[in-house]
Amino acid sequence: MEPGEIAQLSVADLRARFVDAAEPLSEAVAAALAADPRAGARDVLAAVERRRSGNRVEGQRLRALLTYETELWDRGVGRIAGVDEAGVGTLAGPVIAAAVILPRGLRPRGLDDSKQLDARARERLCAEVKAGAMAWSVGAASPVEVDSINVYQAGLLAMRRAVEGLALRPDALLVDARRIPELAIPQQGIVKGDAKSLSIAAASVVAKVTRDALMAEAEVRYPGYGFARHKGYGAPEHLEALRRLGPCELHRRTFAPVREVLDGGPRQRDLFGAE
Repeated sequence: MEPGEIAQLSVADLRARFVDAAEPLSEAVAAALAADPRAGARDVLAAVERRRSGNRVEGQRLRALLTYETELWDRGVGRIAGVDEAGVGTLAGPVIAAAVILPRGLRPRGLDDSKQLDARARERLCAEVKAGAMAWSVGAASPVEVDSINVYQAGLLAMRRAVEGLALRPDALLVDARRIPELAIPQQGIVKGDAKSLSIAAASVVAKVTRDALMAEAEVRYPGYGFARHKGYGAPEHLEALRRLGPCELHRRTFAPVREVLDGGPRQRDLFGAE
């Protein structure tokens, strides 16, 4: 567009082109908008500048989240899998882990630790990650396995299964807060890794979305517990339903609120420590 055309367009047309459709804005056209006597035209320029500023901030945030990946890429490590899990602290349902290998150029806007995102953002980002990833996989540990080996070990088991399910063998792993045993792949555990590594954040989102979908399906199979809403966590609604209906097949028998209903038996003494 030529700067002289700005005055011939309505403010609504300018907004549709430069704000809604994000049409590129040259310096000359930006100057024409700044000089336009119409306040609405200048508002369009202000909206474009806010978007540009937001894009710069987001770009810097995403570059910071790629610090661990960039160090490995620069050393010639090509396929880096981020690994994370969801559902460790719930009273019911499986632990779900995900492993994701992102290509170097994929930087999904807004990707972050799944706990910082609302459900709609997680769904959008999960779809974008799956579509753009070099490979992705999920692994699960059942409630029975959680009760049998403890939830910490079950989380590691789900992570190992996710890594082993990848269609491409990773050259290195970035793992949220731990190291996965029985894998002959170089790995690094990063405390709060889902907030420090883009690959781990991607795995966090895929694991969370996958598990939420499973718990929504569980609501149909086991009505009355509210699984679609609380996803198996110890919400008041869940605790009341547990007392009223008793445990179902998805409940973790060794977790205290479930054991209290069953009246006795072994408990998970330490949710985050190996036994």
